[in-house]
Amino acid sequence: MEAFLVSTGVVALAEIGDKTQLLAFLLAARFKKPLPIIGGILCATVVNHGLAGALGAWITTAVNPGVLRWVLGLSFIGMAVWTLVPDRIEEEEDDKAAVKRFGVFGATLVTFFFAEMGDKTQIATVAMAAHYAQLTTVVLGTTLGLLLADVPAVLIGHRLSARMPLRLVRSVAAAVFAALSLATLLGAGAGVGL
Repeated sequence: MEAFLVSTGVVALAEIGDKTQLLAFLLAARFKKPLPIIGGILCATVVNHGLAGALGAWITTAVNPGVLRWVLGLSFIGMAVWTLVPDRIEEEEDDKAAVKRFGVFGATLVTFFFAEMGDKTQIATVAMAAHYAQLTTVVLGTTLGLLLADVPAVLIGHRLSARMPLRLVRSVAAAVFAALSLATLLGAGAGVGL
């Protein structure tokens, strides 16, 4: 149970302000179809984190336990530092074409899968799977953590898009993330372990 809860919490916190959370918000604001977007996020995350967890599980069999302890310890410190660095997302101009080709679900699935490659939540999944040696539990936890952060972004993006122009939604999202970034860099939340 510890592996599940820690994996969920770590990824939920790491996802706040992450590029994939911003991507969820923008997709919902743009396409106004929250269910296929959430489904695409879920499927992409299960596959992506499943592969990451498998890598973490393999590492435990391939690396000496003493070396693994140091590698994991240093990787957790690196994740802590990386979590403080705000992400940005590069928008593709042809995302409407991707939706026509694959549908909202397919475009979200592909976009999220690739956006998660090398992302801090994917790296955290590798480290958690190596640390706990409970592949399924860790992948379920990290997937839930990502959904806890991204589903509200989808629902908020969907609701706001009906009332605001997309340009305004993007501007507000950028301002919020800039404020969060500034607060993080200035040490806000230091008393609660952020």
